[in-house]
Amino acid sequence: MALVLAETVAGALAFLWLTPIWAEVKRGFFKLNGVLYLVLGLTAWVAARAGLVAGSSAGGWAVRLTLATAALDGVATVLLFAKRDTAARVVGITSVAVAVATLVAMAPLSRQGAGLGLFQLLAGAAFLGSVMDGLMLGHWYLTDRGLPRTPINRYTNILLVSVVCEAAAVISGGFSGTGSSQAFNPLLTAGALAPWIALGMVGTTALIAALVRAALRGERASAVQSATGFYYLAVVTAFTAEVAVKTRFFVR
Repeated sequence: MALVLAETVAGALAFLWLTPIWAEVKRGFFKLNGVLYLVLGLTAWVAARAGLVAGSSAGGWAVRLTLATAALDGVATVLLFAKRDTAARVVGITSVAVAVATLVAMAPLSRQGAGLGLFQLLAGAAFLGSVMDGLMLGHWYLTDRGLPRTPINRYTNILLVSVVCEAAAVISGGFSGTGSSQAFNPLLTAGALAPWIALGMVGTTALIAALVRAALRGERASAVQSATGFYYLAVVTAFTAEVAVKTRFFVR
């Protein structure tokens, strides 16, 4: 769960702070997301601490960096509430760098090596981050009726691209059986079922992304509401995919 939560925070913060949306929405959107990702970041830190193995250097760095990411996100959010927008943006962009560094620290723990492990983590971050930001933006249209479709169209395009990257990441993990603890979920280790579940959920997310794109072609305001509903489904399928495939990440 530490992996999945760290991916979510990294991807969501990246698409929040590194896209043109800063100039497109009111600051309340960043405040709302800042609070949400602070909670997720702290939860990732708790999960990383719980899974830390004594003597693991990579694990130790992962714990420290998840906490640093959450702290920076919290500082950026406080600065936004204090109307220090420029300082908030600088800290927010810094939080993205630290969040990515967290994934770099986790990569050597992969059973397939650091290089492939980092690719899988970055793909998962883009996958989960685009879903989360897209969902939150869809809700934001309810408060900002004059917001054009450009931001949500951009997030949908990012989701479509990230689905392809995530599918490649799942396939790169292989489909053979691996020795794994059944304490998490015995179904995920029975007959190498986990990667097939993940791939199925990635395919379902791709279909949902296509439906979001189709819904956004409508001119009425209800089109965005329909797209937001589809994003809810995408959150379920995307998280299911990542939880399933990441049960195999550490296994050697």
